[in-house]
Amino acid sequence: MAKVALIEAITMAMAWEMEHDDSVMILGEDVGVNGGVFRATAGLQEKFGTDRVMDTPLAENLLAGISVGMAAQGLKPIAEIQFMGFIYPAVDQMISHAGRMRHRTRGRLSCPMVLRAPFGGGIHAPEHHSESTEAIFAHMPGVRVVIPSSPTRGYGLLLASIRCPDPVVFLEPKRIYRMVKHEVADDGQALPLDVCYILREGTDVTLVTWGAMTHETLKAADELAKQDISAEVIDVATISPLDIDTILESVEKTGRLVIVHEAAKNCGVGAEIAADVAEKGLYDLKAPIKRVTGFDTVMPLFRLEYDYLPCVERIVDACKETIEE
Repeated sequence: MAKVALIEAITMAMAWEMEHDDSVMILGEDVGVNGGVFRATAGLQEKFGTDRVMDTPLAENLLAGISVGMAAQGLKPIAEIQFMGFIYPAVDQMISHAGRMRHRTRGRLSCPMVLRAPFGGGIHAPEHHSESTEAIFAHMPGVRVVIPSSPTRGYGLLLASIRCPDPVVFLEPKRIYRMVKHEVADDGQALPLDVCYILREGTDVTLVTWGAMTHETLKAADELAKQDISAEVIDVATISPLDIDTILESVEKTGRLVIVHEAAKNCGVGAEIAADVAEKGLYDLKAPIKRVTGFDTVMPLFRLEYDYLPCVERIVDACKETIEE
């Protein structure tokens, strides 16, 4: 079993599904000849041909719109947006058409498409290349939003997303594209969507996170363990629809909740999680819910981006505050 990085696991998943399902195809800017800006599609055009791995113009609205049309006619397109900061022209197609297809046709048509995009900071890129605006898509009815945090989940969740009969926005945290390698069996086994993954069990505080922040959160849990604080770490993975039951079960056990995400605090997905827990699990809480997030400003340039991103120290401090209250 090969050890692969997240970016390689993404490539493996697309190759597997294209090999076993002729309706799957890839389109995007530079995905063919160049293999994508991060080389996620490297070698796929040579293997599957230009009819199934298509280079397109620089037109994100066009990319999403063509994908909606293809999906409505029996294909399973995987469209790549080069950076999340360029995804906003595609919002019109996703909210106006992709997410409404099943409702609009009374179930006659679905929209099995995947819109992939690298997102998040930490690679010394300009602010338009470093944004985390997943909450925009989480607010769209009919659209799933999936965020992997490791090579294993990247492979399994992308397979599940391609096979999903409804549109999926698949956001890939590029800071961890090549950070770690895991053993991943290229066996076509998908992981379930719409569920949280418990990465570490604990009894004193629940840490909820997703994407690249799982790495800092797990490190924070290690630091807390040295201080005899037992932290349970949950990877949300699918932020919409949200598996709130797993989070509520954990909070019932620990009595404390700290939510960690890279995106800005205002109206972030963490606010929805906090509201759900306050509505459904208030009497289980022993202390107020804490959020450790990015700041309500654009991602700064590289000298300051690690001041913007939540760090292990901020996460540990938030957990200790909940313990002391």
